[in-house]
Amino acid sequence: MSSAYRGDETLAQLLAGAGLAQTPVGIRDLVAGVLAAPEGTDPDAWLVLAGGKLPGKFPDDLAGQLRALKAEVAAAHVVTHAPDHAARLASLRAALKRRGLDGFVVPRGDEHQGEYVPPRAQRLAWLTGFTGSAGQAVVAAERAAIFVDGRYTLQVQAEVSRDLYEYKHLVEDPLLDWVAEVLPVGGRLGYDPWLHTAGWVERTRQQAERAGLTLVACEDNPVDSVWADQPPPPLAPVEAQDLPFAGVSAADKRARLADDLARNGIGAVVLTQPDSIAWLLNIRGADVPCTPLPLSFAILKDDGTVDLFIDRRKLAPGVELHLGNQVAVRAPEELGAALDALGRGGRKVMADPASTSAWIFDRLHMAGSKIEREPDPCALPKACKNEAELAGTRAAHARDGAALVRFLHWLSEEAPKGTVTEIAAAERLYDFRRTNDRFRGLSFETISGAGPNGAIVHYRVSEATDRRLEPGSLFLLDSGAQYRDGTTDVTRTIAIGTPTPEMKERFTLVLKGHIALSTARFPRGTTGSQLDALARRPLWSAGLDYDHGTGHGVGSFLSVHEGPQRVSKVPNTVALQPGMILSNEPGYYKTGAYGIRIENLVVVRPLDLPMAERPMLEFEVLTLAPIDRNLIEPTLLTQEEVVWLNTYHARVREALTPRLDPVVAEWLGQATSPIIL
Repeated sequence: MSSAYRGDETLAQLLAGAGLAQTPVGIRDLVAGVLAAPEGTDPDAWLVLAGGKLPGKFPDDLAGQLRALKAEVAAAHVVTHAPDHAARLASLRAALKRRGLDGFVVPRGDEHQGEYVPPRAQRLAWLTGFTGSAGQAVVAAERAAIFVDGRYTLQVQAEVSRDLYEYKHLVEDPLLDWVAEVLPVGGRLGYDPWLHTAGWVERTRQQAERAGLTLVACEDNPVDSVWADQPPPPLAPVEAQDLPFAGVSAADKRARLADDLARNGIGAVVLTQPDSIAWLLNIRGADVPCTPLPLSFAILKDDGTVDLFIDRRKLAPGVELHLGNQVAVRAPEELGAALDALGRGGRKVMADPASTSAWIFDRLHMAGSKIEREPDPCALPKACKNEAELAGTRAAHARDGAALVRFLHWLSEEAPKGTVTEIAAAERLYDFRRTNDRFRGLSFETISGAGPNGAIVHYRVSEATDRRLEPGSLFLLDSGAQYRDGTTDVTRTIAIGTPTPEMKERFTLVLKGHIALSTARFPRGTTGSQLDALARRPLWSAGLDYDHGTGHGVGSFLSVHEGPQRVSKVPNTVALQPGMILSNEPGYYKTGAYGIRIENLVVVRPLDLPMAERPMLEFEVLTLAPIDRNLIEPTLLTQEEVVWLNTYHARVREALTPRLDPVVAEWLGQATSPIIL
């Protein structure tokens, strides 16, 4: 039931009548946090936080008033005018002057250094208008600059005023070079130690000192001090990831890692990556878009106990029981005191300098801790999926593949009409996916690139860039979903109408590289970097290449971009191990014309070779979706490559046909028919 909000007095009466201890003031605070989190697939999911009851158990009138209050609060915060970035910049400069700072670094990240950040942490966007996923700004008394990589060259010009900020390249224009030019000799460059890793601070301090500058850690963030309507931290329900999906109990995970700590004489490890905490404790959240993360910190001790620093209001009914009595739920503001206690104990404390904020390292050091600088101990076991997780991801890929095939059939009928746009295509695919069981949203914002937009590797469609899918063009679609039992990520390039011979040649070269990696056999101890050239060799032979990595790790109902493994030119010392899920996504991009990428997810598995002299591994393909036969030039394929493609398509057809209606099944049969040389 929905209705207009009838006031706090009415809400108080309804809460009391339902036997809930909540007050209207508390509910308003809760709603503010709820609105600072993504809404998700169920707009009523937050109701469990209002009183420890399932939404269906609320009296209709109370549930209606809670929804009405949320709508009222949301309406009150709707921005109806364009932000005044010049005024915001001036306010920040005044704050820096009061603090005796000559400059300040504003990164895009938050305290967890994650890919997605909540509205409260979007300081770079608030200050400059830039909404990309990577970048930072430096503000000085008279000049300011924004640093982005090549993906965002056009976007930064569209979103950020050239009158306020100089445009700089993250790699080609080192930040400290610009700072040394702009700040006076002996100048003080401020930074928020919560928002930068210990490694970043150490490198930047050395560079600053060589330039005659001082790097200054700020006790509080100057941007926050002038951001009057900064959103609160997000509040989204945290729920248990049940054992049938997780495969291993949280108690067993804690015991395994605690034994490793004790064996190495380490008293505790500080965990700052929310996906590590989610994996360790078998919980999931919804604080940020696309990834089911409960933003939190944790300390795992060598006896297997955990201090979990999280807003208790997030915990859905039953979660504290799921966590058990060896996990202490503590308020986030208690983290500092807990770090101090570790120092007083005189024990070694592990922390990852690549992902842990400098604030935590500084606090541990000041408390007297002996810091062990080691990688996050959850990262590797999290990457090696167990049998239950693999069974779940296979099931998720089957459901996801059926949704993608329904979309591809729809596209084959609608695209020739010339009415389909990039946005319309992305929305239609979402509609097909959301009907799937266990669907929990997208795993990243869909890359829907028509024609020249497909050549932009990390393209994100907007109303301003939305293109129609035109005959004679290519359409690159990179998308994925979160399911309760797995995470998907798949890219297909589709010919709209008749492709040119060049398009077919380049597509087939990409396909040859994709097949080469899919069929790789390699000994244990091999890294993804050692395999990367397999995917590139067909392109290299033609004098072509691509500038992104060939493969990234993927989580189990967690991050679609997960380490520590990867397939890339960039050296990586992490060996591939059974259970690791990776993407296989070589590509080719012709600027201003078209883009090509073919992506499947694969999982590393043991390979039994009778004559092998050492343990061997191979890949199992997880993704189930047809590869566009219209873009393949068969004469460029070897017989072995044709066999792989026909076998893969037969598997796709067999797995998905029972999930499709007869019309779509017939289309799939044609789309996966064998190629005959």
